[in-house]
Formats: sequence, structure tokens, C-alpha cells
Amino acid sequence: MLAMPRLFIAALLFAASPFALACPQWSAERAEREITTLAARIAEWDDAYHRRGVALIDDELYDQARARLDSWQRCFPGPIASPDALATAGGPLVHPVAQTGLNKLADERAVADWMRTRKDLWIQPKVDGVAVTLVYRDGVLQRLISRGDGRSGQDWTRHARLIPTLTRRLPSQGELILQGELYWRLDGHIQAEHGSANARSLVAGALRRQRIDPQVGERIGLFVWDWPGGPTSMPARLAQLEALGFGQSKDLTQPLATLAEAREWRQRWYRQALPFATDGVVLRQAQRPPAARWRAEPPAWAAAWKYPLRSALATVRTLEFRIGRTGRITPLLQLEPVQLDDRRIGRVSLGSLERWQTLDIRPGDQIALTLAGLSIPRVDGVVSRSPLRSAIHAPDPARYHLLSCLQPSKGCEQQFLARLTWLSGDRALAMRGVSRGTWRMLMDAGLLAHLLAWLELDEPRLRQVPGIGAARAEALAAAFATTRRQEFAHWLSALGAPPGATAQAGDNWARLAGLSEAQWQRRQGIGPGRARALHRYFGDPATQALGRYLQAQGIAGFDTPDGEALSAAAGSR
Repeated sequence: MLAMPRLFIAALLFAASPFALACPQWSAERAEREITTLAARIAEWDDAYHRRGVALIDDELYDQARARLDSWQRCFPGPIASPDALATAGGPLVHPVAQTGLNKLADERAVADWMRTRKDLWIQPKVDGVAVTLVYRDGVLQRLISRGDGRSGQDWTRHARLIPTLTRRLPSQGELILQGELYWRLDGHIQAEHGSANARSLVAGALRRQRIDPQVGERIGLFVWDWPGGPTSMPARLAQLEALGFGQSKDLTQPLATLAEAREWRQRWYRQALPFATDGVVLRQAQRPPAARWRAEPPAWAAAWKYPLRSALATVRTLEFRIGRTGRITPLLQLEPVQLDDRRIGRVSLGSLERWQTLDIRPGDQIALTLAGLSIPRVDGVVSRSPLRSAIHAPDPARYHLLSCLQPSKGCEQQFLARLTWLSGDRALAMRGVSRGTWRMLMDAGLLAHLLAWLELDEPRLRQVPGIGAARAEALAAAFATTRRQEFAHWLSALGAPPGATAQAGDNWARLAGLSEAQWQRRQGIGPGRARALHRYFGDPATQALGRYLQAQGIAGFDTPDGEALSAAAGSR
């Protein structure tokens, strides 16, 4: 329901949250720059939304950005005022009754507090559309006025005849004023699954045109959510609205006595099919002041309780780059913790170096987060950039690949550690009790000159490592020893051989190292690209060195049955 969704954004939206915004540790100069930048961004969104009908940002993120700006201004009082969301929203037609807007209740406790001091309460879905005022005189629609700034709006009367669901004649006399929501009709829409579906923007965009296309007009519906001059009794008001042809208002306005009922209706409308998109529920008190006393500001007799956030605004603290065992570089953002659905999120992956380069995210930026598959945090984009663009030095992707970092040389620590962690895992050598932390201790002690140096570590040597006691040293030595009995295929996986290097009957390292690209390609499931990668892997000097080392250690599959030397096999290529 677009009843001032972007103006009175209560600070309690976050203040009541366990993850309330703390004051940043900024200098006065930086605070002024950050506040100025965000205020300008919000002013840009406001102008596009209210003057041009273009939503540059999702309402949820807008609300959070407003709350963040308000928080910063409380932390750093100064001359920079919050932008007036409706500065450019007014129009030539004055509303006969002001559009009041809604305050937003932050959580169940706020809802309970609001309900405790009121009686004769009702609840409706908060339709996600475009708010309008309809003025009828002697049953004939005279004016359709956009919400504007709540006091005045644009004249949209010309569109009325092209919206079939907009009743132009009512069985009434005198002046009748209704307030409601023009929405995009969606059959069987489930908000929890489909989200907003861009519904409000579709309606707003259509109404901003000079003329609505007839096919578009048929997709627009009307939900009447108030009748300022109607009966004081809600049942009577709803019954008369139904008699006027607005039965949907009666069907979707329900009596409300307890917080449990409010919670139940909110969940029902969130998870069950409705004919429009919604973004929460509206709680209404049947009794309200006379319409002449309404003001373009949130009233005391109605409030919104929005659905759980589907997107969250997060501040980037730091950026780091993780290098995996295959050389893949993954940018990882450390965030100021935010709550999204039932998850507390403090970091998020960008997936690839290329995506980071496209988004150009830096510390201090405000980003949009959603949950992919309802569980995995995902960056949807940059909402607002910090004015302080610190230089970022990303790893060179040309340096890291499938054959790099088989030793812990400078710059290789991350990939080398990732290789070791994979090597000891269940999909390779399955070493019990050997974790990433174990490998880190051995690396710090300088005991791992190459990927397989741990094969020579015995119990007395392990006992000398800081943090490894006698019992742990005995267990590690036993785990290392069990790998000598592992099958050749497990060793191939441990060494990071490309997919397709699975051993067939009679295979050994020397035989695989001697295959040409054409011979690899003749194997089942191996195409030209993979054959090229396998040939390169087995022919690389670094992997040949590992093969010779395992041959010297007497590992099965590396010391061939006929005594053929690995170096000879490699040379025969």
C-alpha cells in the first residue's frame, strides 16, 4: 500500500532491533562527507520516484537507507538536513481529504504496544501499489488524484475510462471520497515466493504516461482501504463499500483482538495466494477523527507491520581475497552485521574476481543483500558508494591456477593451505583429525616445504610443534601413516588432478603421464578441453616432481610393477 512509504521512516525500525545501528567511529570531516553523499543519493531516489514515477531502489532498502541517514545525523549533528522525500511530489489538484501515510511498527513487541492502547481494531493486507484519491459526485467519478505529497497530487482522471476495474458510476448521491490503491493484478500471487514482482513500478509507470494502453489498463485493479466520510462503525462501512461494488475491501478487512491474530493474518497473507503484491499488513482502529482534521502525516489510528525483510542494507567493513586450491580467487566482504529473515550476516562472498571488478565494491560502501534459496546471502548490488574510495590491490589471476602453489612460497600461502585442506578431506585421503588448523600449525613451524612433506613427519618431530602435545602427535603420525595404504585414485584426487583423471584398470602414474592429448580424448567422457588440461597437468615439472616423490615413498600406483621409472615415462612423451 503506497501510503507515504518513503517519508516517515521511523528510527525505531532499527532501534528496536538487536542489531541496532551503532555510531561509526568517524572524524567530523568524514562524517560530513558520508552524510552528504547518502543524503544526495536519497534525494535522487525521491525525485525519480515522486516526480517521474520511477523506483530506482526497492522500498525495503530505501527505508533502511533513510533510517541509516537519520542514525548518522543523530551521531553527528550538523547543518545537513535530511532530504524532504516529497519535495517534488505535489501536484495541481488538492486532495479533498489528506492522504495520511503510515508509521511502521518494527517488530511484534511494537505491534503489541500499539494494540494495547487501542480498541475496535481491524487488519488488512498492505497492498503494494500506487495510492490514489477517488472523488465521486452524485455517483459519477469526477477526479482520480495521485497520492503526491499527501496534500496535493497529479490529475489522473483521464486514465479512469481505460481501467475497467475502476468503477466510474456508483449508486450514491452527493460527494463521496475514497482512498485506495491501484495495483497490478497478479493471479495467485504468493508474496513469500514471488516477492514484489515489480508490481508497483508497472502501475506507476503506466499512470505516468499520457495515455494508458487498453491491455495495460485491464491489468490494473483497485483496493479501497479507507472511506474518510463513511460510517463510523467498521462493519457498516465495509457493508456499504460492498454495496457500492468494493467487495474486496470487505473480504480482506478482518477484525483483530490479539497479537496472535495479527501474527496469523500476517503469515496467511504472506504465504497464501492473493490477487496482488503486498509488503505487510495494516492495523486500523475503526474510530478516527473527522476527515477535515486529517493531515498529510502518519496518524495515530493506523500503522503498518511489514513482512520480514527480503533485502537488507549492509555496510562493507573490509574486503579480502580468498585463493582456493585450484587458484580460483574469491572476493569476500566483511560486513557490519545485519539481520535478514532469521539470519545474522557478517560476511558474504562475491563469487568471482570478475564480479567484484564489475561491482567495484570498496570498504564503506552500502550494498544490498538478499538470501538465495532462502539461506545463502547474496550481493544484489551497490546501493550507495562511500565518498572515500580506498585503493584495492587484488591478486593477479594469471599467477594462480591448477598448477600453481604446490609449495608455500611468498604469495602462495592461501592456495597451498587450501590444497592441504582438500588433501586431508573425505574426498581425498580422509585423514581423521587433520584439519585446516593442523596444516596451519605445521606450515608456521616450517615443516612443509612442499605438498607431500608431511609424509616424512614422525611422532617425535610432531611433538616439537607448538600447540601439538604427545597425544595429538601420536594421532597425527597415525593419520599420516594410513595414507600410504590409500588407493591410487584417492591419491590422484589428493594431488588435485583435473576431473577425468580417474584411474582405470591397469593405470598408474607413469601410464597416465605418458598419455597424449589424443589418447586422453579417447577415454570416455573426456572432450578436447579436458584432454588438454589433463595432458598439461601430468606433463608439468612440478607435478612430475610430486610423482617422483611418491614413487620414492613407495606409494602404490607411483612405483610401477615392472620397475619403469617415472622420469623415463615422462621422457617418452
